[in-house]
This record gives sequence, C-alpha cells and structure tokens, in this order.
Amino acid sequence: MAAAEEIMWEGRFITAKRRGRWEYVGRARGIHAAVILAIDEDADGTRHVLLVDQFRVPLGRRCIELPAGLVGDDEEGEESALAAARELEEETGYRAGRMEAAGDFYSSPGMVSESFCLFRAHDLCKTGEGGGVDGEDIRVHRVPLATLASQIATWRAEGFAIDVKLLLLLGADMAR
Repeated sequence: MAAAEEIMWEGRFITAKRRGRWEYVGRARGIHAAVILAIDEDADGTRHVLLVDQFRVPLGRRCIELPAGLVGDDEEGEESALAAARELEEETGYRAGRMEAAGDFYSSPGMVSESFCLFRAHDLCKTGEGGGVDGEDIRVHRVPLATLASQIATWRAEGFAIDVKLLLLLGADMAR
C-alpha cells in the first residue's frame, strides 16, 4: 500500500507534497495548464510556428516557449479548449478558428505532478499584437519551421532558456 500524501506547504498556485520519502510539487486547487502549438502558413507555403518569450523567475532569465496558460486559475470549471484559445490570443495576438486537443502530458514527472493539455490551433487569424495581460511582458516570435533549429541555437547563445516542449518541433531533426 502506498504511503499517504502529506501537504508540506500550499500557496495560491502550487503545493509542495511528500509521499513517503518522495517530495514533489503540484498545482494547487486542481489547476492544470493548456499549451498551444500554433502553426500558420504564408501564401507561398512557408510554415511558421508562434512562440513566446517571457522572464521566468525560477530560471532567472527569459524563456522561449509555446504559448500556454493555466486553466481555471480565475474561473473554476473553465474548459481547457476555451482557456487555450484565450491564452493564444492574449499572448500572441492570433485567434484560432479551431482548437484540436492532442492529449494530456506531464512535464517533469519525477518531481512535478503538473499536467498540461496540448492543443493544435488551426485557421489562425491575426487580431492584435499579443504580449499578454498587464505586467506579463510577453514577446511574440513567428519563426519559419525550416529555420527553427538554428533560431533556437541563436537564442541559446544569447542566454535564453528553452522550454522542453520545443522538442516537439525539433524531434524529427534530432533523430537524424
């Protein structure tokens, strides 16, 4: 029988827990995240991915990421697809005509119980500049998929952190 879960500390968004000798962190109040893979195409067929960067306190630097946000942090019972659509438009200034759920994933299961639902945004329409809500300081990047690996190398050399979820887009190149 597994040891009982003990809450060591709880804040507004995260909870530190222990089960036996294992310590880990989870989202408070059942909050989870939505992550959005948004790829659009120019008239000439060039495909671009929408990425964002923002300062991440735990890393002490800006991080290149797929657009994402918390589901239900302000509205209990919020649907993941609606949160994903809202976050995509707030962060990037693009609205999706359709959101397709690709399933739930776990970012670092050895130390964090947090999950996220990955959404693929289709039929993108630019509605604004993005940048997030007040105080977020999110920068939007529209990067050609063909040059993504070299762009990530450039960002890394400039001191940016790179979110592990970008492996989703680099996977085929890394396997060669």
